[in-house]
Amino acid sequence: MGRQLKHHEKKLLKKVDFLDWNEDQGHRDAQVMRMYHVQNRGDYQKYNKVCGNIRQLAHKLAQLPPQDPVRLRHEEMLLEKLAQMGIFGIKRPKVSDLEKISVAAFCRRRLPVVMARLHMVPNVQDATKMVEQGHVRIGPQLVTDPALLVTTDMEDFLTWVDGSKIKRKIAEYHNKVDDYELA
Repeated sequence: MGRQLKHHEKKLLKKVDFLDWNEDQGHRDAQVMRMYHVQNRGDYQKYNKVCGNIRQLAHKLAQLPPQDPVRLRHEEMLLEKLAQMGIFGIKRPKVSDLEKISVAAFCRRRLPVVMARLHMVPNVQDATKMVEQGHVRIGPQLVTDPALLVTTDMEDFLTWVDGSKIKRKIAEYHNKVDDYELA
């Protein structure tokens, strides 16, 4: 291969991986991360890996005979799970939609993006800040992780924390202030 690396060369190259580059993919990852305010590149890579696994599974299922009961059952389970998660924007996704699944579909189900879509906040950056500061809950549980994927069922229970100043200001704006409830 070549000569042995000297001590100072080893120290410089210790954290460099020549086989796996994060900067590949034509900067699409940076564009998606900026649009959906994904702060951790590891989250993007996890979503990308899940998308690849789904595409691979769809391809393997497509190789089975069309009337195979195993194929039909697994396709139905996969489509139902993804529809329940809200990954597809439609109620009844088709098998052909599995090939088109993207990382952006998973990013659209992140908590700050869902909050912005429900008009709880003006933009995704503010939503991320509110989640990190502890102003948001899903059901009775406080959520401080902006990387949480919100399913369609969880979306109905998304609200502000009871003691939140944001909730109080919204109630004041709508003239629905209840001092007992917001105290």
